[in-house]
Amino acid sequence: MADESNEVSGSLTGAGAGAEGGVAALVMSNLDRKITDDFSQYTVRKDLVSEVKGNALVPSYVLEYLLSKYATTTDQESINAGVKRVRDILADNYVHREEANLIQSKIREKGRYQVIDKVQVALNEKLDRYEATFENLGISRVVVDSITVDKNPKLLVTGIWCMCTLVYAYSGDRDEVPWRLHRLMPVQMSHDDRENYLAMRAKFTAGEWIDLLMQSVGFNPDLFGDRAKLLHLVRMIPFVERNYNLIELGPKGTGKSHIYSEFSPHGMLISGGEVTAAKLFVNNANKQIGLVGYWDTVAFDEFAGKAKKADKALVDIMKNYMANKSFSRGTNVTQAEASMVFVGNTSHNVPYMLKNSDLFEELPVQYHDPAFLDRIHYYLPGWEFEQIRTEMFTSGYGFVVDYLAEILHNLRNVDYGSAFEKYFKLSPSLSTRDKDGVRKTFSGLMKLIYPSGQATAEQMEPLLRCAIEGRKRVKDQLCRIDSTMAAVDFSYTRAGSVEPVAVHVLEEDDYPELYWRGGHDERDEAERGTVAPVALADDASLGVEKVDNTTSDVPAGDSIGSVDDKAAASADVTHKVDNANETESSSPVLATESTATSLSTLARVPSLSPIERAATTAKEGHVEFAESQRGATYNKLFGPYVAGATQITLKDPYIRKTYQVRNLAEFLETVYTYTNRSDEVHVHLITGCDEEYPDRQIDNLSQVQATFGTLGIALTYEFSESGHDRSIVTDTGWRVILGRGLDIYQRYSDNDWLNPLTRQQKLRRVKEFSVTYQRR
Repeated sequence: MADESNEVSGSLTGAGAGAEGGVAALVMSNLDRKITDDFSQYTVRKDLVSEVKGNALVPSYVLEYLLSKYATTTDQESINAGVKRVRDILADNYVHREEANLIQSKIREKGRYQVIDKVQVALNEKLDRYEATFENLGISRVVVDSITVDKNPKLLVTGIWCMCTLVYAYSGDRDEVPWRLHRLMPVQMSHDDRENYLAMRAKFTAGEWIDLLMQSVGFNPDLFGDRAKLLHLVRMIPFVERNYNLIELGPKGTGKSHIYSEFSPHGMLISGGEVTAAKLFVNNANKQIGLVGYWDTVAFDEFAGKAKKADKALVDIMKNYMANKSFSRGTNVTQAEASMVFVGNTSHNVPYMLKNSDLFEELPVQYHDPAFLDRIHYYLPGWEFEQIRTEMFTSGYGFVVDYLAEILHNLRNVDYGSAFEKYFKLSPSLSTRDKDGVRKTFSGLMKLIYPSGQATAEQMEPLLRCAIEGRKRVKDQLCRIDSTMAAVDFSYTRAGSVEPVAVHVLEEDDYPELYWRGGHDERDEAERGTVAPVALADDASLGVEKVDNTTSDVPAGDSIGSVDDKAAASADVTHKVDNANETESSSPVLATESTATSLSTLARVPSLSPIERAATTAKEGHVEFAESQRGATYNKLFGPYVAGATQITLKDPYIRKTYQVRNLAEFLETVYTYTNRSDEVHVHLITGCDEEYPDRQIDNLSQVQATFGTLGIALTYEFSESGHDRSIVTDTGWRVILGRGLDIYQRYSDNDWLNPLTRQQKLRRVKEFSVTYQRR
């Protein structure tokens, strides 16, 4: 366990801890050297945030602000000294709620003291003065002068993180608090460095600049493809584009809300359930402007949830604001620039949603409204983002996020929405809102990647396609929700050509029969492009599969190889069939000539789906394998018996060690292969608890849950020590009794990815085991 935990810890912090409490030296990449040479005053090593954070509940931009003052260097000795200084500041000045009384005492005893806390200000109308509340310190009614409030109006809304010097001055007046605010400094950059920023951008290629932006938000760009990087940048558009409306729905754990809470002091993340018209737009009682008047981006976390209720009046105001960039304030109309972001989790996978409803299905009823959704500029496909893993984080250099946030804040004044029009022309069938959505997304991406606005047609085209795709995803789903809305041709033409270039969304190509519901996908195969199969259920045949230019008469997905391989495997297996009327050809593992003939016949039956064909090969019986045989695979042993199931219970008391959890993952791959992607498949595991390393077991099972959850396999588990039975039970009527559970393979070097045994079960030697198949 120690080795595994050390490996995780090292990947989380990048370089890891050095000797004597210092930070280990970083082996700098060429990009790191270029970043630190050209932006020496505004970059920081990203792994240092985790080094100094400890249990301080502050956003990353606060920590990077401090690091930028003391550790913006590549010199190891200076980094160690800077990290120590920041740690000391946090230890002495950051206010932990449980230590509030101690800090209050220090202020009193020392007369003055500096604190780091979140401060909010309100007007005391009775006394005609502004008063501050310190969130963690637990003090309020601290008088704030009008000049400070005028310079920092966000103090009046939800509060901001500040470094404050407080003075203790007890007057004896019971109506006066003894706390005096001597100095308040918001934790954020105060100057516009755009001129230098644009000059330095010219020294980087587009690829280098995108990687710099990825490292700036904390990710290792080497682990992401070009498309994934571009989608991550779309998350940043609300910070650089005024009045941009973005929605992202997808599985849990993909970092949907992280950037809106940690990245910028100009963004505000609030719970979707806490939204009120007064908080968001205007309080009619005191005429105070809400969040949209002060923040560049207002993000609504946990926005999804069918059972959630929303005030109809609020929804109407939001629709007006998202369309017209204004809202009514009594009899007055007020303009605002805040972008709106809606993030939430999905309960189902993409094919399930496409088959049964639409990709907006998780939204509350009041927001599942064509008029509201038509105002969305971009639908970011959250299911394309991987679950966050520790190795995704970078230990390299990136912009201090507060510096980058200030640059993006000032670039909101620039508009590059029409920059592509000298090279490309959008389809005339697009509506005004469609074109606005495309232009705003394109403008945002240009400002992020080509902030000068200068780019070639070849550089602009991928950004334009990305922009069109996000709006197309919105519009295609609107056509599902509102039958009166006509489908639109999302295409463009290049300058000097009349040939339209179509843009598709990935799910359109992945699941054409579900996306169009048998309807208006009139593209030929060449236009759709070559689409890799996403499940065996989409293959042309499950009964006869091509493998290495050979055919197999076992269900597809089982790489059993040639006919000679099958004959050799079957010759070594002893079969015991309980039913005297059954023959050896009834065995789920044996592949005899008669079985092949019957499967070939089944393959020609048009009324059966590939998965249904696989299910027809399942027979009652018993099979035994001798020690050290090869050829046994989960697909052969279990595939036909889980085919088409939606409820599966697996009992195996020994899914405890890492290699045993890997067996579970491989079993779930078989389940994925032999079940319909448009159905939700629930697998419940009953196993024993690893008493020696319970945390590692739970972490491993949680990772499997997250991974397969995105694929439509919902894994749940429970720990039970009441029995040692090993079985698989399905809602299709099968009970598979497992002699050894899933642990049928002899140990092999599974850490060597060049070893084919890690990928090919049929090559592994087995332990002695047996399997019995019963109809329930």
